[in-house]
Amino acid sequence: MPPLLSIDEALALVLQHAKPLGAELVPIEHAAGRFLADDVHARIDLPPFRSSAMDGFALRAADTPGSLPVVARIPAGRPAAAALRAGEAMGIATGGAIPDGADAVVPIELVEDREDVVEVPASVDTSANVRDKGSDLRRGDLLLPSGSRLGPAQIGALAAVGLAEVRCGRRPLVAILSTGSELRRPGVELGPGEIYESNASMIAAALESAGAEVTRLESVADEPGLHRAALERGLEADVLVSSGGVSVGPHDLVREIGAELGIDQVFWGVAVKPGKPLAFGRRGDTLVFGLPGNPVSALVAVELFVRPAVLARQGASEQVPAYLTGTLGAPLRASTARDQLVRARSRIEDGEVVLEPLSGQESHMIARAAGADALVLVRRGERDSLAGDRLPFLRL
Repeated sequence: MPPLLSIDEALALVLQHAKPLGAELVPIEHAAGRFLADDVHARIDLPPFRSSAMDGFALRAADTPGSLPVVARIPAGRPAAAALRAGEAMGIATGGAIPDGADAVVPIELVEDREDVVEVPASVDTSANVRDKGSDLRRGDLLLPSGSRLGPAQIGALAAVGLAEVRCGRRPLVAILSTGSELRRPGVELGPGEIYESNASMIAAALESAGAEVTRLESVADEPGLHRAALERGLEADVLVSSGGVSVGPHDLVREIGAELGIDQVFWGVAVKPGKPLAFGRRGDTLVFGLPGNPVSALVAVELFVRPAVLARQGASEQVPAYLTGTLGAPLRASTARDQLVRARSRIEDGEVVLEPLSGQESHMIARAAGADALVLVRRGERDSLAGDRLPFLRL
């Protein structure tokens, strides 16, 4: 058997094959969580005119302090009827257009408003509370680069420059298949030797959060004909993710049947614990991941390899897992052969992230994993880690 790939080597191969799927026009009200396919430039200046940052009075700074006649009142959405002359003031609402001739706004709470006259007791600085035209962004400036993920602030910025729709990377359709004769659907009674199928729901939740459209295939027993039919259906998707059946036992059929169906295996086996028996291949434009059946192994493989592939297929600018750094709260032993992803619970202590490894790190312990919010990376071949050491980790 060839040497196992490192995490970085395996991820590089996955991303080498995970090409973007193309773009589609998306209304901005439906674009949250999507990834821009093109650079977006401002179509207008922001703000598009000089406007007031406060409810108050537009005036000339040189006329303050003083008692000034109020010659007009300017609501938001309507410009002043005439220019402001020296020695005058105009009432103005937040967002109202600054009249020509005015160079400052004094807030209403700092003056005495007598309807026709405003008393300004102190000097006002030039440009005070004035939002200049284009002070946020100039027409033609880059608003967002391609690959940006659209969250609330980005959606607001797109709407502010008048865009009703944008080109986004197409969301990949991901088919999820669980294999194993022992699996039963949650909600039914278990018989002897049976367990509830949990991987499909877990994988779906992870990949939907990365932007995928997910379809869940019915789990199949360890029988070649059932595997073949299910894998053929899954290969109609952009990404096929199976769990179970990728090791070397007599009932591990996924790789064998996949090869018969024309799946070209790119690699099998990664030097990571949990998650070693991971298979990755492709058939045509469909990426195929064969994940281990143990749920924590599957979870780690999804975070390290499948999620990046789903992001890459949408054209995301940030695809690789984003490791943070925290302080270890208890010692961890390093492996000589494989990198380890250790489940941990994080807390904030004196402004620092402290990572407490959980008891029970076996790959089948999904209930224990439910208490984790971090995966701590312990590199192979390094010394054992001590409490207080700084280690990289992934947020779960």
